[in-house]
Amino acid sequence: MRIANDYLNGLMERVIARNPAEPEFHQAVGEVLTSLVPVVEANPAYITEGVMDCIVEPERIIKFRVPWEDEQGNIHVNRGFRVQFNSAIGPYKGGLRFHPTVYEGIVKFLGFEQIFKNSLTGLPIGGGKGGADFDPKGRSDLEVMRFCQSFMTELFKYIGPDTDVPAGDIGVGSREIGYLFGQYKRLRNEFTGVLTGKGLTYGGSLARTEATGYGLCYFADCMLRDAGRSFDGAAVAISGSGNVAIYACEKAAQFGARVVTMSDSGGFIYDKNGIDLPLVKELKEVRRQRISAYVDVHPEAEYHPGCAGVWQTPCDIALPCATQNELDLNGARALIGNGCYAVAEGANMPCTPEAVEALQAAGVLFAPAKAANAGGVATSALEMSQNSMRFYWTFEEVDEHLKTIMTDLYRNASAAAAQYGMAGNLAAGANIAGFVKVADAMLAYGIV
Repeated sequence: MRIANDYLNGLMERVIARNPAEPEFHQAVGEVLTSLVPVVEANPAYITEGVMDCIVEPERIIKFRVPWEDEQGNIHVNRGFRVQFNSAIGPYKGGLRFHPTVYEGIVKFLGFEQIFKNSLTGLPIGGGKGGADFDPKGRSDLEVMRFCQSFMTELFKYIGPDTDVPAGDIGVGSREIGYLFGQYKRLRNEFTGVLTGKGLTYGGSLARTEATGYGLCYFADCMLRDAGRSFDGAAVAISGSGNVAIYACEKAAQFGARVVTMSDSGGFIYDKNGIDLPLVKELKEVRRQRISAYVDVHPEAEYHPGCAGVWQTPCDIALPCATQNELDLNGARALIGNGCYAVAEGANMPCTPEAVEALQAAGVLFAPAKAANAGGVATSALEMSQNSMRFYWTFEEVDEHLKTIMTDLYRNASAAAAQYGMAGNLAAGANIAGFVKVADAMLAYGIV
């Protein structure tokens, strides 16, 4: 990767040298630095005052062992992580991911992205991320509880409502959040809003479950309308079948779209008549079954093993909501060839750089993850506000706040792109708008 600025190019080389074998982190940093070339050239203090060097280095990385006992009495040891990346505009905020692929590089990539995503929401929250290489799939509730309690027994020392507020991510849903919060409460002997995504009976916010998927569609709707398009009547391909995918499907359908695909790690379903969302919710949220069970109820639908083929499906709009780098160049070419006119990222960095370049070159409307999927963390911050006030807002109130945040976010990203000569490039605009707010705070502090 060659960046068209000597200083930023050298910085990128130093990032790679200091963080070897972490390709996801390299990818995330490179994408941001490339966008910031005109910004640092117009504002050289970001370089001379050390902001650029500081922003690519986490303020703190916590790495720890997590021993736990399974149902058979066997002892397992996993690795836990928390990367507290940047607190210039507020306490660290970002999810916890429990998945076998988690390692330090993944958590750093996610934490780095979170800095700018959180900044874009306009809310006072910094960037962080965490997790463990533990797989909750196939584990009993008791085993998951033991793991979560062991994990929090170490993590609680480093977090707090004004320091670092974790949330859920892949593998960390309401069950895991409950166990984590219960252990934190027990250890600290206090009831504070230190985790978001909590259950409604103990401090959670209405609309938090729906927030990332809904926010994705609110952002995409703004982008589509500016281009004279809309969801109404469009065929939409969605990957994933977790919270983001399920509620993106729900909101897209409310906007008049026909969602035709969903997936999990085993494969994807195609239903030309439109996805039966209540059935998907039953399979994934209640029965915890594979998406392949969908065709047992709808034999007219198709199930295809493997996930990459989801992007071969003809569609007007694609919403990748599964995981990082799931939509590659071949997938992008297939979408372009089939007439797809918009892609909005629901997962964190689900499109490879080559895919993004191909989509943008073909004139496909593109909404980057750090902007389009910011609805989840925005509503987490709203949950923090409600916890601080010891108060609850209605679903409609939270949803209206969310819609306003995502609309403003779109406008700010669009305006930033235009300001620096890249009108229509929302990926660059989101990076710039998110960066400038954090960088200016860092300048105000002096060397941080």
